Amino acid sequence: QVQLVESGGGLVQAGGSLRLSCASSGRTFSSYAMGWFRQGPGKEREFVAAISWSGGSIRYAASVKGRFTISRDNAKNTVYLQMNSLKSEDTAVYYCARSKYSSLSPWRSDYDYWGQGTQVTVSS
Repeated sequence: QVQLVESGGGLVQAGGSLRLSCASSGRTFSSYAMGWFRQGPGKEREFVAAISWSGGSIRYAASVKGRFTISRDNAKNTVYLQMNSLKSEDTAVYYCARSKYSSLSPWRSDYDYWGQGTQVTVSS
């Protein structure tokens, strides 16, 4: 069983930065692509970013491109999301997830394990 645990969320002012972490249990972390999703108040869960198993391929949602950076450290079984220039519309619960496939899918159904989420609140 794979467990994913997010951390690093909190309250930040607009224009500020946060770095989220997602630690994975299990010995096969480095074999899988990983993704970040978010769910804002009253909204559906949406894709934010994904990274290949090696870190060599990355995909971002248009809404965060240029402001967010996804990365991973396979030696630490951890994936990160650096969030800069935060806006009030970035307020959401952020989830990390493990992809079933090697492609960097934006679809929730292509991810099989999910963390419990971490709250990010951006005040304007």
